Amino acid sequence: MGVNVQSMLEGLMTALEPGNLLWLAFGGFLGTIVGMLPGLGPATAVAVLIPITFGMDPTTALIMMAAIYYGAMYGGSRSSILLNTPGDGSAIAATFDGYPMAKKGQAGQALAISAIASLIGGLIAVIGFVLLAKPLAEFALKFGPAEYFLLMLFTLSAIVSLSIGNMTKGFISMSIGLLLSTVGVDLQSGVYRFTFDLPQLSEGVDFLVVIIGIYAVGEVLYNYLTIDQPLDKKKRDVGKIWVTKEQWKRSRWPILRSGPLGFIIGVLPGAGGSIASLLSYTTERQLSKRSDQFGKGAIEGLAAPESANNSASVGALIPLLTMGIPGSGTTAVMLGAIIMLGVKPGPLLFEDNPVMVWSLVNSMFIGNILLVLINILLVGLLVKILDTPPKMLYPLILVLSFVGTFTMNYSVVDFYILLLFGVIGLFMKILKFPIAPLILALIVGADMEQNFRKSLILSDGNLGVFFASPISIVLILMTVLSVCYPLIVNGFKKRKRTVEQRSTNI
Repeated sequence: MGVNVQSMLEGLMTALEPGNLLWLAFGGFLGTIVGMLPGLGPATAVAVLIPITFGMDPTTALIMMAAIYYGAMYGGSRSSILLNTPGDGSAIAATFDGYPMAKKGQAGQALAISAIASLIGGLIAVIGFVLLAKPLAEFALKFGPAEYFLLMLFTLSAIVSLSIGNMTKGFISMSIGLLLSTVGVDLQSGVYRFTFDLPQLSEGVDFLVVIIGIYAVGEVLYNYLTIDQPLDKKKRDVGKIWVTKEQWKRSRWPILRSGPLGFIIGVLPGAGGSIASLLSYTTERQLSKRSDQFGKGAIEGLAAPESANNSASVGALIPLLTMGIPGSGTTAVMLGAIIMLGVKPGPLLFEDNPVMVWSLVNSMFIGNILLVLINILLVGLLVKILDTPPKMLYPLILVLSFVGTFTMNYSVVDFYILLLFGVIGLFMKILKFPIAPLILALIVGADMEQNFRKSLILSDGNLGVFFASPISIVLILMTVLSVCYPLIVNGFKKRKRTVEQRSTNI
């Protein structure tokens, strides 16, 4: 995709048209609101709004749908930070340090750094889109079933490495997630597995129901154990609605590192914001000199995944527009919508309709800046959620959880699954089992299994297929390194402490 200056300027003028700006603001604001609601997400918002796009100019429709997508990435972290309830899978990592920050009276700062990180991550990804759209799309085509399996294996190994100090619990949590991912109809043989003769389980356990159960219901149940204790005034204090110089200093490099990482992962079809945010979190924890503070309110632990998941949403548009391959659930919905509008995604789109592409690119620049302003201005309103008395707030969270769960599949069985995982989430919290490995394993487990089996079928059962390409070898080395790195670092720290103790004794 060569940078055509004339097309770029025409695209800018198109993006700045009042009608397009209005739909851009509407899509971004709606995406932010929908992203905050448990169980809903950008895919739902885009799907609901498809009828609005009928008769709309295709460029305007594409601008609005993209704004909903990355707007939901901004909004998804709001409920994660304030209520420990992720709006969707991409916002899981925001609960790790965002919610502890809110509990420490730093909700305003957490929301502010989230908006800033999303802005910078989004802008990095837009620049990447301009420069690398076609090369990255071609690189993504080199990923076969073996490479995708190893990518997911690397992601799981990276998230388990977060459990350093108790990796056994991390592996147990991951194993439970992988077991849950096998529920449903086997796509290759058509056999029903672990469905207990319930047709509602034929498509498997919906990971969003599990997420809401563990994080929202589990958190409510845990807090009900201490609801009669005097409320800590510090928890009600929102703190400053801006970051300090020290917090920015700690966050800037994680943001700048996670933006490109999220963008590249977003380009890979099927990877998405969940993997991008969790992988960026594990990466920053391994690189940080304050790794012991992660999970306790480390601001860089919030900034990194927020940058990554927003840049991943922009990256996911590359395979959609260049190859017609949806990179996520939301882009799959968008693909259907833009085809109905008469737009044919593919390499020729950049040659046949460059103004449309450049209008989208410029709208993403404008939209990200607009969204950070909206989100910063909404901080004061959003943090008032913390002032809600617990006896009113917790039932409200439960209502939102049940409504969000029901609107996904309109299934009563999902209610039982929600309650079951609420109880499981309670016990995992009490027993200090890490939740992230379970969630990620459930998200990628089914695709991981299918890619593993496809690889063996294509190679007639030869395991050498997993070592057959340079990409595979690099991913294997990264997987081994991600497991060994925390152990090595821990060993060095113990050795350093031993040396220091000896020198002190001398």
